Amino acid sequence: MEQWTDHGIVLSARAHGENGAVVSLLTENHGRHNGYVYGAKSSKMRGLLEAGTILEVEWKSRVSDQLGNFSFEHGQNCAAMILGDQMKLAALLSACALCDVSLPEREVHSGLYKGMKALLETLQTEVWGAAYVLWEIALLKELGFGLDLTRCVAGGDARTLTYVSPKSGCAVSLKEGYPYKDKLLLLPDFLKHEPIKNLDEEEVMRGLKMTGYFLENWVFAHHSHGIPEPRLRFASVFAKKYACPDESAA
Repeated sequence: MEQWTDHGIVLSARAHGENGAVVSLLTENHGRHNGYVYGAKSSKMRGLLEAGTILEVEWKSRVSDQLGNFSFEHGQNCAAMILGDQMKLAALLSACALCDVSLPEREVHSGLYKGMKALLETLQTEVWGAAYVLWEIALLKELGFGLDLTRCVAGGDARTLTYVSPKSGCAVSLKEGYPYKDKLLLLPDFLKHEPIKNLDEEEVMRGLKMTGYFLENWVFAHHSHGIPEPRLRFASVFAKKYACPDESAA
């Protein structure tokens, strides 16, 4: 018998059979891991299986390469804490979907688990939008697509970083990038060398557009379904709500 206990965050739950579900968790020490949950449709289990719920989980299987079964008793339902805020809930579902689709199964990403847990907590604060963009940058790095936003790739002044190259993922200074500004992505103020404490919605939207570009063209370029629908929906509803005039959904 193979078994382990760990902390996990629910990414998705797909109905399977009459009363069960196949649940995908982002665990601290066992990576993104799937398992079968009996009685998933019961009133007790439904609340535990919502995306974003933090659990103490036990996994058991006869052999290590089988699906195995999850069991858990208690959990912290983070979605319930932001249920009245459509935008924050969309961000939570987006983050869960990105992890569920992009992470290889059973590949350990302890840092990403901790970052995801921190994001779920930060969604209850006023700086949640910038925190979400920073989380997507961390996800890109974890997947091997790190951005370099600390220096100008063309040798310009790091104190005037203004753009991001869509080819290299590196920052570009105002002087060096201005002639090519129509081909470059905008760098949000809160990500600059000496960040301006500007966390308004337009800056967050610029961040979503920037990370969305790299998700689409680097991470999901060869994925059969492209960027997960919850991420597309989040960027779309964010742009619509705040009516960012020069930004569009990623």
